[in-house]
Amino acid sequence: MAKKAVASLQKGAGKGHAKVIKMVKSEKTGAYTFEESIVPNEEVQNYFKK
Repeated sequence: MAKKAVASLQKGAGKGHAKVIKMVKSEKTGAYTFEESIVPNEEVQNYFKK
């Protein structure tokens, strides 16, 4: 599924967006989970600051 999402981003309209993955630590268990999102290129830095 990841290949399909990345391939669709590389065609025409998707060049202005990036797929970002952030590691987040759970408050309850202390385990790490990964959050994936597709954001505009201008918002990538702001996404990781949150």
